[in-house]
Amino acid sequence: MQKFKRVGLIAKGGAIEIRGTLRSLMEFLKSRGLAIVTDAACADLLPKSQVEIVERRVLGGTCDLAIAIGGDGTMLNAARLLSDHDVPLLGINLGRLGFLADLSPDAINETLARILNGEFVEDRRFLLHSQVVRDGQAVMEGDALNDVVIHKQNVARLVEFETYINNTFVYSQRSDGMIVSTPTGSTAYALSGGGPLLNPDLDAIVLVPICPHTISNRPIVVDGGSRIEIVVGTREIDHARLTCDGEIAEQLLPGDHILIFKKTKQIRLIHPAGHDHYAILRAKLQWGRELC
Repeated sequence: MQKFKRVGLIAKGGAIEIRGTLRSLMEFLKSRGLAIVTDAACADLLPKSQVEIVERRVLGGTCDLAIAIGGDGTMLNAARLLSDHDVPLLGINLGRLGFLADLSPDAINETLARILNGEFVEDRRFLLHSQVVRDGQAVMEGDALNDVVIHKQNVARLVEFETYINNTFVYSQRSDGMIVSTPTGSTAYALSGGGPLLNPDLDAIVLVPICPHTISNRPIVVDGGSRIEIVVGTREIDHARLTCDGEIAEQLLPGDHILIFKKTKQIRLIHPAGHDHYAILRAKLQWGRELC
């Protein structure tokens, strides 16, 4: 019995290289009698008569399954858009690593058919919500599935800031910045910065300094319910910025308070049956062959 009836498709804008996979996916979904809606990026890669186009920000309210076609960047963007709608998200990987988008294009007919019949595993991942408070007013808000990052904007100088967890002062620091990551994001920028790998099921947040001036500043793992506050101490106006999942969100000013905490609503990720997180880590991080 078919589990889903209306599928929404999300793609990276201008990604001509996904056109063949996208068209194959469309043909397969139509052969199953499913209704299909797409964002504008998908529509630009398909014959106009084949698609119903909706705005990406409301797509989650028009379907009962969303499929992102591209790499993990497309998945991150889709997750931020869909988390408020409680719609499961599946990724077809056309990128490089594919920690999140774990369905290969050549598995569409076989594996996707099983998923549509209800043969899949689902896990829920939390996102981080961030605010930049300036002179007592929130001037920016943003969500991130991977990480919220404060980092320097030029090469010459370090960023100065103070970090508080649940209103308790932790440390002052001079570094290239700070990565505040979810367990999902622990395989991304946080990993490159020397942070630990967190199991996706953990209710935890990791703070990873970026090239700290004092080498005793090490990554810290805190409870997922923690409220993190970072106060910018750098005096230069154009010296630091904030990004959410790698997208520039706000230029930071001296005295800005960055508040970071868990978003109330989560994203539902769909994986093929038999999904094994550690097998993915072995493959993507080249940890070596199994001994048995």
